[in-house]
Amino acid sequence: MPDPLHPAFGIMTAPMQVGYDDVLRVWREADAIPEIEHAWLFDHLMPIAGDPLGPTYEGWTLLTALAAHTRRLRLGVLVTSNRFRPPALLAKIAATVDIVSGGWLDFGIGVGSRPGHPLARREYEAHGLPFHDTEHAVGSLAEACTLIRRLWTEQKPFDFHGTHHHLTGGFGNPKPVQRPHPPILVGGRSAATLRVAAEHAGLWNIPGGDIDDAVRRGALLDRYCAELGRDPAAITRSIHLPVFYDRPAATRTAIGEALDAGFRHVVLGLPAPYPVAVARWLTDEIITPSTTRLLS
Repeated sequence: MPDPLHPAFGIMTAPMQVGYDDVLRVWREADAIPEIEHAWLFDHLMPIAGDPLGPTYEGWTLLTALAAHTRRLRLGVLVTSNRFRPPALLAKIAATVDIVSGGWLDFGIGVGSRPGHPLARREYEAHGLPFHDTEHAVGSLAEACTLIRRLWTEQKPFDFHGTHHHLTGGFGNPKPVQRPHPPILVGGRSAATLRVAAEHAGLWNIPGGDIDDAVRRGALLDRYCAELGRDPAAITRSIHLPVFYDRPAATRTAIGEALDAGFRHVVLGLPAPYPVAVARWLTDEIITPSTTRLLS
């Protein structure tokens, strides 16, 4: 988890409208720069920006390939759609990635695509996937987090009969490298998702943009932790912020606001196409000045 005085900066490369070689290049660059500590993909099956018929890579498959080509970065999907895969299958996929990476997986999960986003919603019908209402989706997420943790940790098969998920003889083998299991990051801003984060998350991520709203959501998370008897400080606060290549000062300002608000895990979204040596540029122009400001 990030040191309170030394925030952990990372990158997010949305795997749409780009080629595999482009993403791999950026991740390899980042892996060689200590100031960049983590790297993320997203979990969509079709583009949510740009050409609606453009390429989009499946997040967990691509993450496995990238894990095999990096040595130091923590890595994950920001965040996995719980609507796409049964939790037992997802637990197996994630354990495999943790092993391939040598124990560097941060397991990001959330309810799933924004229901009001037409380019996100269409991917369900296009892939024959059901799109349940929010109440169903949040209940499913809570059960999924419980199931996935049990599959990662329990040494004997077990049965589970919840409202949304049912397993008979559920068992995960091999287990993840990390003990007791990879850190769980829950992403989202709704009150219902924050309740799930309060119970299950080691990290909580929120999309940036309105820092005052992010602070209010963090306070609500604190309240839910208190209701559960959990120390709110046990959950690292993470925020996703966009990078503007032509306006680095705007990104530095947003980072400063987030750091002042107590967010210590910062995910910087890199828009494609990626400039040459973008990871070094990001470090020199944004990460290092932001860290220096915090410590001064």
